[in-house]
Amino acid sequence: MKTNAAGIRLVKSFEGCRLTAYQCPAKVWTIGYGHTGTVEGKPIKAGMRITEEKAAALLQEDLTGFEKSVTNLVRVKLTENQFAALVSFTYNVGAGNLKRSTLLKKLNAGDYKGAAAEFIKWNKAGDIVLAGLVRRRKEEQSLFLANHK
Repeated sequence: MKTNAAGIRLVKSFEGCRLTAYQCPAKVWTIGYGHTGTVEGKPIKAGMRITEEKAAALLQEDLTGFEKSVTNLVRVKLTENQFAALVSFTYNVGAGNLKRSTLLKKLNAGDYKGAAAEFIKWNKAGDIVLAGLVRRRKEEQSLFLANHK
């Protein structure tokens, strides 16, 4: 399954696009639409710049990786919106956190409503509740619960 347009809009709206490297609230070097790690084999660091085209390509690469993670970890049937919400969530918190989450445990047990309730608990960077994460989780939760595809 691929992330639908609603999921891509959600990721883009919360990640924003920054063409110059910056440190996110968790102090991780980031560029483009929340891309971390490397760009063309080089670690992201202060002063690094990319083009809008490169940011779009990195977003697609990142989405593909998180789509694979969600596909590999989820054992129950998902709607397109549920899948997109989980990809957005995983894009933000990482596949390792999804794998260890109560959200995934409840989802794989078939407790879709219980899983949906877990999104809003992931609202902190470090020990600090961030308003942007509160909003993102509510939107991911709403998308997850939406019954249209």
